[in-house]
Amino acid sequence: MPESYIVLSAKKAVNVPRTRSIFGAAPADGQPGFKSIESIEPSSVNVSFEKLDPGKAERLRKDNPEVLSVTPVMPLRLITPKDKKKKEGTTGGIAWGIQAVGADKSTFTGKDVKVAVLDTGIHRAHPCFNGIDIIEEDFTNDGNGDIDGHGTHVAGTIFGKDTFGTRIAVAPGISQALIAKVIGRNGGDSGSIVKAINWALGKGANVICMSLGIDFPGYVAELVADNWKVEAATSIALEGYRKNVLLFEDIAELVKTSALAGVNEPALLFAASGNESDHPHYKISVSPPAVSEGFVSVGALGQRGDGWELASFSNVGPSLSAPGVDILSADLQNGLTELSGTSMATPHVAGVAALWVQKMKEMRRFTAEQLKTNLIYNAEINGIHRYNIEDFGAGMVQAPLR
Repeated sequence: MPESYIVLSAKKAVNVPRTRSIFGAAPADGQPGFKSIESIEPSSVNVSFEKLDPGKAERLRKDNPEVLSVTPVMPLRLITPKDKKKKEGTTGGIAWGIQAVGADKSTFTGKDVKVAVLDTGIHRAHPCFNGIDIIEEDFTNDGNGDIDGHGTHVAGTIFGKDTFGTRIAVAPGISQALIAKVIGRNGGDSGSIVKAINWALGKGANVICMSLGIDFPGYVAELVADNWKVEAATSIALEGYRKNVLLFEDIAELVKTSALAGVNEPALLFAASGNESDHPHYKISVSPPAVSEGFVSVGALGQRGDGWELASFSNVGPSLSAPGVDILSADLQNGLTELSGTSMATPHVAGVAALWVQKMKEMRRFTAEQLKTNLIYNAEINGIHRYNIEDFGAGMVQAPLR
């Protein structure tokens, strides 16, 4: 039965040794089925989508030397917020998350840094986005805009202007934002993420923010609806899950390689770790695409006294953490709403990354690897109650002060 596949292909570069397989192993000479990221021409990378029988998909990968991977398309889901509280009228002051990451004390604002948000779109008429050059691209066939509010809230945390006298954004100096709508009325899929990342890179994004994940149960349900038996559907979905994790690792590696080759600006990928845990009862590990190597995965922290604590829902094993409980940001009614989730933590990290990018660009020392190092090395663990590296990663992300 034909299924939808993402086909990632590229031409081989000349005189470049095959030193690393995109599947994480060093290939032996002549070994079939392996393609080396270092041996491709970054400018030739192409992403296409084809309906294929599983057997034909496997043959396509093995028989065509320009095909890097053939991966089944899997459905996407939002990292759904755990709580929602409408805030009426003027609140004033600074949102607690902005203070927790030190953005209110930073001399950097995100000036001249491009951030891409891959989400449900944006309500660009919200007053917090006044004066910002917003470039939208729809990957859902629904048209631009945001009917959910999730993407608007995420964008507000990264670069929204002060609203009702309240500072809600980590990087309010951002003047141009790239908004990729990858989840619409009928959801989305992993193919839309790949296309959106490619689009964002082409537009010069340095920071790419994703508060979404692969929907494994949804993929099983789709296969069952196509008359697969549950056992077979589950097995196929597991293989698709594994291949999608590897696909996003390939994409992250290509992002790095294209920057080194001067094809695109250096960029770093950020994704929410997920809200499936229920501390202290049980812990769930980071979900894809955040779990893929090359992504910065983000967990959520809440306030506790004069410090912070792990959010009860936050998946464990993230790269680092950020404020994700009762986060005040923009809503669809031109007001402010508090939401909780790793979806709310991820834009804090993306905003802090924008501040670091500004600093590094001004110093003429900007690379994606150094950006990640700065974020991890400067994260704060003091003040986190019941500290456990598995739960929080490197700790609470921190903005550069000066």
